[in-house]
Formats: sequence, C-alpha cells, structure tokens
Amino acid sequence: MSIISFKIAIDGGSASGKTTGSKFIAKNFGFKLLSSGKLYRYLALRIIKNNGKYNYNFINKVATNITLKKLNTNQLYNSKVTKLSSIIAKKKYIRSSLKKFQKKFIQKNKKVIIEGRDISSKIIPNADLKIFFKCSIKEKSKRRLKELRKKNKNIKLKEVEKSLKLRDFSDKNRKESPLLLVKGAVLVDTTNLNLKQMEAKLNKLVKEHILKKNGNL
Repeated sequence: MSIISFKIAIDGGSASGKTTGSKFIAKNFGFKLLSSGKLYRYLALRIIKNNGKYNYNFINKVATNITLKKLNTNQLYNSKVTKLSSIIAKKKYIRSSLKKFQKKFIQKNKKVIIEGRDISSKIIPNADLKIFFKCSIKEKSKRRLKELRKKNKNIKLKEVEKSLKLRDFSDKNRKESPLLLVKGAVLVDTTNLNLKQMEAKLNKLVKEHILKKNGNL
C-alpha cells in the first residue's frame, strides 16, 4: 500500500542543515518540497525589479502568481535580494500573503515537506512529523564560509560568524512568527554529522513516523 498522505514541517536557523536534510527526504521518499525562504527571496527580487516600490496590492498580486518554476532561479541569491528578503520577512501582511500560497501547496500534494522558520508553528501545525534542525555557530560558520568562498575568496570566517549570529538573533526575536522549537518537534543536531550520517538519521526518523501513521511505506 502507498502512503495516503503525510506532511512534514521542518524548521531551523541559517546553515543548520534543514534545506539539505529536506532535499534528502524529498528525494528518498518521493515528497514534494517547498523551501519557504525562496518565497521571500522571490518577492524581494520582484520588489527590486519594481524599483523598490511595493504595497499590499503589489505583494498580494505577486504572491498569487508564484509557481515552483519561478522559484528556480539563481537571481534569488544575490546580496541585494538576501538583504531585502530578511527585511520584508518581518512584515505581517507579507507573511500572511505567502501563507496562503503555502497552504495551497499543502492541499495540492499528499506527500509534502515545507522547510523554513515558522513552519511547525504557523504553516503546518498539524504536521505528521515536525523536525527542528540546530547546529553550533562554529560549524555553521565553516559550512557557510565554504559556500560563500565560491563567489568571494576574500571573505573571512569572522564575518560569516557575525552575520549568522545576527540572523539567528533576528529570527528568534522578531515579533512576527519567530523561530521556535515547538512542542512535539524532533530535534536534529547536525553539528557532528556528515552528509551520509545526516541522511541515514533522517531516513530512519521518517520511516518510523510513516509506519506509525500508515503501517507501511
């Protein structure tokens, strides 16, 4: 028998491993994956292309017409988009508009994963499995430095560490939908896990919860 339905909510701070982990699960179990951070980046990109101007109507129109194909572009990761997406993510009406998109994504797909920073608390509070990723600041900084040096060879570890600390503080203390370890979520600490170990740990975790709900894989 196949899985009738299964929803996974994944939360965690920057460079904690949540995106990589989500991709492992999606690939190994055939789940549809949505990275909510891309939604804010896409809005930021559209705002920049609109000369930095935006209001409720503009945001709502853009959010209504988002598709997964539109989210698949490297333009989402330039520095201007990164900076603006962090700013607009704190606005209630923007989070509300994107919440509608995420809810529709859940309704359309029987096997779904959404990863971000408020997924367990706001987007899929009734998820069959909630996972919270964490990682030490030192290890996160090393991982992010490796990524960033592909584009900027002169960037320093201290710069990366400072940036991650500020982002984590902002995510945990913002007024709208802060990053939280909700009750019932499974904590996955990736500090001392390599990619193979992380994948194996997540495979076991997901299998256990699918069997618990459906009695089969």
